[in-house]
Amino acid sequence: MKIAIVFGTRPEAIKMAPIVKECERRNLNFVTIVTAQHREMLDQKLEVFGIKPGYDLDIMQANQDLFYITSSVINEMKPILMKEKPDVILVQGDTTTTFATSLASFYLKIPVGHVEAGLRTWNKYNPFPEEINRQLTTRLTDFHFAPTEWSKKNLIAEGVDESKIFITGNTVIDALLMIVDPNYRFEDELLNEIDYKNKKVILLTSHRRENFGEPMRQTFSACKHLVETNPDVELIYPVHPNPNVQKMANEVLRGVDHVHLIEPLDYRPFVQLMNKCYLILTDSGGVQEEAPSLGKPVLVLRKTTERPEAIQVGTAKLVGTDKDMIINEAQRLLSDKSAYLEMSTKANPYGDGKAAERIVNIVLEKL
Repeated sequence: MKIAIVFGTRPEAIKMAPIVKECERRNLNFVTIVTAQHREMLDQKLEVFGIKPGYDLDIMQANQDLFYITSSVINEMKPILMKEKPDVILVQGDTTTTFATSLASFYLKIPVGHVEAGLRTWNKYNPFPEEINRQLTTRLTDFHFAPTEWSKKNLIAEGVDESKIFITGNTVIDALLMIVDPNYRFEDELLNEIDYKNKKVILLTSHRRENFGEPMRQTFSACKHLVETNPDVELIYPVHPNPNVQKMANEVLRGVDHVHLIEPLDYRPFVQLMNKCYLILTDSGGVQEEAPSLGKPVLVLRKTTERPEAIQVGTAKLVGTDKDMIINEAQRLLSDKSAYLEMSTKANPYGDGKAAERIVNIVLEKL
């Protein structure tokens, strides 16, 4: 039996790495295919986890759009899949790589296993294009690896055969626990010099398309206010390379005392920064899953989330991008110790670090 593992972006690489490593550990017959929908950020993750792809489509180009990514993945995946003839293809999450690979697999009648299946907002434009990517991938999938009971219920409600749904936890927790190191030293000395014990360090990540423009301005203005009105607060923002994000970050936050705008971080140092910070403001899906394992409250800078488990358990709170809302909720966590402890001590609803092992077991059993 041959397994094909396909991914193309930074988040996919992080969440598929534990599965690649599990296949290596068991000496299984598998091939890793990367599309390089993201190039530099993908390469960083491959290096961190020591993964050497069997195939690299290298599709990324300047100003690529969704039409280009979708068509390139489908066309370039065809000859590889016809040559390798895998018995199952594993894809992850909600990227255009995931949807396009699933469609190519369907055309060749190759079974698809969808890692992190069943996440939903039911708003096709939020997040865009991720919500539709994952819904369409569900229609093409044969084995649905749902991270939680909630995601399983979503799939059942959409008519997916329950016998093909498997609750595994999320592989991002596997990856996180492989990487976190309390004694880690950053290459950037600025990050080593920050007093994490006596300062309340806010870690900000913001990059989603739906937040470009005024929503992002509101978010950054709230962060500026929090730093200027709390002498013991510092803010670190690894600024996403997208020009829309760069422009707004420089306009609102550049030159503000105790605000550190830094280059995007590789996964390993980013995990350590999450581990050292006090509070996280993010529009990232993965961070919502990871932070509870490190005891860090998360304020989600989005109107909707496909990860409501964290909201329900209380490790995260949906605050949107309204300046006053962000300020009020962040200030509460900065000032009220009991409110902070209430969020930071809850168990992570997304898993125990053994999701990859479960997924590989299921694939071997079912095939």
